[in-house]
Amino acid sequence: MPPSDERKSSASAGPAATGGVQSLERAFDLLERMADAGGEVGLSELSATSGLPLPTIHRLMRTLVACGYVRQQPNRRYSLGPRLIRLGESASRLLGTWARPYLARLVEETGETANMALLDGDEIVYVAQVPSKHSMRMFTEVGRRVLPHSTGVGKALLAHTSDNEVRALLARTGMPAATDKTITTPDGFLAALKDVRRLGYAVDDNEQEIGVRCLAVTVPDSPTAAAISISGPAGRVTDTATERIVPVLQQVARELSKALASSGPAA
Repeated sequence: MPPSDERKSSASAGPAATGGVQSLERAFDLLERMADAGGEVGLSELSATSGLPLPTIHRLMRTLVACGYVRQQPNRRYSLGPRLIRLGESASRLLGTWARPYLARLVEETGETANMALLDGDEIVYVAQVPSKHSMRMFTEVGRRVLPHSTGVGKALLAHTSDNEVRALLARTGMPAATDKTITTPDGFLAALKDVRRLGYAVDDNEQEIGVRCLAVTVPDSPTAAAISISGPAGRVTDTATERIVPVLQQVARELSKALASSGPAA
């Protein structure tokens, strides 16, 4: 069942069917639909996608506006409200905390530093890291923000975004060269994203920092777009090592995905 259809059946089900409070479930469903639509929608659009009657949606939206979770725009459309920012920031911090046991497993099985990153607006933000036990290892400060075009996690996170959206993002951020290996043209970056889709993983080959290679994969079905990666000296993260490391990355990403989908993630 497609996600939108699954949400529609959940939103239309009553408390007895779901074991929850119907109005609360419907309100969160509407917030998710707004996010899927880019953050701003009209009531008729919400009614069409959710299957709920307009009076019900109007009543729920009035409550969300009163609480500050939704704003009504001058054009009468509704947008996500500022109170969600604090919730999102707190959730992002917790996401990093939940991910740490899985990153620790990556370090144990690959020997390299493990990271988790999110796409926040047009930037990549690192939310968790577990360092390698090698004396020569990579450090990325949690909370650090970088542009997507020069990172493995950036490529992984944008691999399934439309070409037009990627071009628009790159036009906003620019493509400054961090090293002489950095991809600095939209066509070059789109070609790299095509490779990510073909291979199932992304590579930063000395593009963010000379001497450092990074391998990254997305966390499938994550509640917010997320990627995990390992990074290490290019002399250790070789093509031969990549063949061994990528399956581990993909397996840990799948297990992390299952944990995030449950009510209480645990390694």
